[in-house]
Amino acid sequence: MSLSDTIPALLVLADGTAYRGWSFGATGTTIGEVVFNTGMTGYQEVLTDPSYCGQIVVFTYPELGNTGVNPEDEESARPQVRGAIARNICQRPSNWRSTQSLPDYLKQHQVPGIYGIDTRALTRKIRMFGAMNGAISTSILDEADLLEQVQSAPSMQGLNLVREVTTPTVYQWSDPTIPAWEFNLDTASNTGESFTVVALDFGVKRNILRRLASYGCQVIVVPANTPPEEILKYNPDGIFLSNGPGDPAAVTEGIETAKALLGAEKPIFGICMGHQILGHALGAETFKLKFGHRGLNQPAGLQQRIEITSQNHSFAIDPDSLPEAVVEISHLNLNDRTVAGVRHKSLPVFSVQYHPEASPGPHDADYLFAEFVKAMRQARQLAATGVK
Repeated sequence: MSLSDTIPALLVLADGTAYRGWSFGATGTTIGEVVFNTGMTGYQEVLTDPSYCGQIVVFTYPELGNTGVNPEDEESARPQVRGAIARNICQRPSNWRSTQSLPDYLKQHQVPGIYGIDTRALTRKIRMFGAMNGAISTSILDEADLLEQVQSAPSMQGLNLVREVTTPTVYQWSDPTIPAWEFNLDTASNTGESFTVVALDFGVKRNILRRLASYGCQVIVVPANTPPEEILKYNPDGIFLSNGPGDPAAVTEGIETAKALLGAEKPIFGICMGHQILGHALGAETFKLKFGHRGLNQPAGLQQRIEITSQNHSFAIDPDSLPEAVVEISHLNLNDRTVAGVRHKSLPVFSVQYHPEASPGPHDADYLFAEFVKAMRQARQLAATGVK
C-alpha cells in the first residue's frame, strides 16, 4: 500500500489522550472499551470471540494480518469487536489456508481499525490507568469533537452485552470439521457414550462446542434468557454456561436461571462469563479488574498443579463473597491471585475463569471437558440405581 492510498485515522481515549495513525478495515467512527491482548498468535479468533463485544482491542504483537483470515478459524459468524488497533498491518498475507486479507475482512464486516501508532505506549497507559472507553474515527479528526463522543458512551460496568451476542433460536451444534480440530483427546474418557448437554449461550465460542462434541456430547444451544423449566424439558445429562461479554452482574436472567438449575442437581460446567454467572448464583459477587486478563500464557492453578491458560475477561469473582460452606476455590490466577476456578463441595458443579478450549492458546486445561463428562456419567449411573 502506498502513502497515497492511506486514510488518516484518529484514536482518542476517555482521558483525552490521542493517537494519530492510518485506517485499515472499515471507515467511520466506532466507540468501545479499549483493552489489550498480549497473544502472539490467534488474531482472527480474538476478533470473532463474542466475549470481546463492546471492546476495541489493542494487539501488542507488532504486526497483524500476516496469515490472513479463513472460515475455519472464526469463533463466531463475524467479528465481534468494535474496533482493532495495531502497530503495523500486513496487506499481503501468506498462508495456504488464507482466503482473505485482514483489512478486507474487517472492511467487509464494517469494523474500523487504526494502525501506525505506538501500541507499546498505549498498552502501558492502559496498564497504568486501567481500561477505558475510546473511539477510532476516520470522519471525526478533531480530538475535542471525538472526545465528546467518547465521554457520552456508557462504561462497561453495569452493561449487559449478552443480549447482543446470544443466539435468537435454539439449535443443535453440528460441525463437520471436528476431526481436524482434535487435540490431546483423552480417549480413555471418551467411551463412545452420548451425553445431552444444554448450553446457555451468553456468547459461546465455537471451539467450546467442538470440544464438548469431541467428548461425546450432543449439544443443544439455547438463548441466554431461556427459562430453567424449558432447559430441563430436554432432560439434559449436563448443563453448560458459556463465555460472554459485559458485566456479569447485569445478566440477571442468566443468574436466576443458573440459581434455579442448581436445584435440579444436574452437572454444571461454566467457562468465563459462565463462571461469573455461576458465582452470582451461588451467592458471590463480582468486581471489575483494572485492565483485565487477555492473552495466551496466564498461569492458573492450586496445590502444586499449574496450567498455562488462555484468558479474556474484565471481571472476577470476589473471593471474600464466596459462601465457604458450599463452595471452594479450585484455581487461582497465579499472576494476581484472583479467583480462576470454583467447585461446589457437594454438587457436581464447577467452573473456571479461563478458556480450556483454547483457540487460540495452550491445551493444558482440556481435561476439564473430560471431568464434565465424568460427572455426567456418574450422575447417570446414580440415577439408574435410584440413588440421589
